[in-house]
Amino acid sequence: MESKKKDVRALTKEQLREFFVQQGDKAFRGNQVYEWLWQKGAHSFEDMTNISLQTRQMLEDNFVINHIRVDQMQRSSDGTIKNAVRLHDDLIVESVLIPTATRTTACVSSQVGCSLDCKFCATARLKRMRNLNPDEIYDQVVAIDNESRLYHNRPLSNIVFMGMGEPLMNYNNVLKAIDKITSDEGLGMSPKRITLSTSGVPKMIRKMADDEVKFNLAVSLHSAIDEVRTSIMPFNATFPLKDLREALEYWYSKTGKRITYEYVVWDGINDREEDIDALIQFCKFAPSKVNLIEYNPIDDGMFQQAGTAAVNRYIEKLERNRITVTVRRSRGKDIDAACGQLANKG
Repeated sequence: MESKKKDVRALTKEQLREFFVQQGDKAFRGNQVYEWLWQKGAHSFEDMTNISLQTRQMLEDNFVINHIRVDQMQRSSDGTIKNAVRLHDDLIVESVLIPTATRTTACVSSQVGCSLDCKFCATARLKRMRNLNPDEIYDQVVAIDNESRLYHNRPLSNIVFMGMGEPLMNYNNVLKAIDKITSDEGLGMSPKRITLSTSGVPKMIRKMADDEVKFNLAVSLHSAIDEVRTSIMPFNATFPLKDLREALEYWYSKTGKRITYEYVVWDGINDREEDIDALIQFCKFAPSKVNLIEYNPIDDGMFQQAGTAAVNRYIEKLERNRITVTVRRSRGKDIDAACGQLANKG
């Protein structure tokens, strides 16, 4: 039965070479298959045209390629594309292509649902069903790269792990996927063009620093006051700001990389002067940048975007304190593809 077959992309190149030697074939055959799987994105063994029919059949008998399928693609009026991606077990995740004049960015998912419980995020309302495998993360990037070339005449330039799920709760698979994406035997993308966004898991931020990762870090912060943050992101009670700050200080001491904070200003939640002052204090221990993100409602009206005056007060005070701040306008709102809206509504 097919379900008993091993996913061929779970094998390293060395394991593939070893498999062929055990079959009485030459080790280099493993290199050929590996190249088809990762660089050429083969969806089936049939596609591997420089390998004999007999060898392809032998691979078919032993393995399966659990490739993703873009089930539905929606295009926004602003050029954003959202993919509903069907996995081999029929679960669905979403990924997004965000184009600007100078770049195309892939926003990819790392879990089906999410491990955390942020009240303002649609994905958090789906229970975590499972972690994505490295190849499922990789495949999302390949699909978006193809769409970028097709619709925007250029390859994908950036990747953000800001889709469904908390990447640090699927640490090993996310890192394996990034290794493949940045490898010359994969997509060969620079790690400097990849940003991992976390809600803040201190232990795993320290682990990333110890593992000397080369990609960028963004933290979904939204408040630098514990009570406020816990009211909107309940897991903050387990991972309080003091622990997060210490982990980020450690990250900076090991990597020398500045930290990006993602921050939505909500009406009546974090739009007071003391909220701004707390954020400024939190930003000062290491070089950082604040992305003020436009809020995208998720139906129940509990959270409302703060008015322009409140956002402008944030900008003014941050700039006065020499903290880099940008305002990020949401893309793809008309197809529920914007930040916090990914929830498989279909």
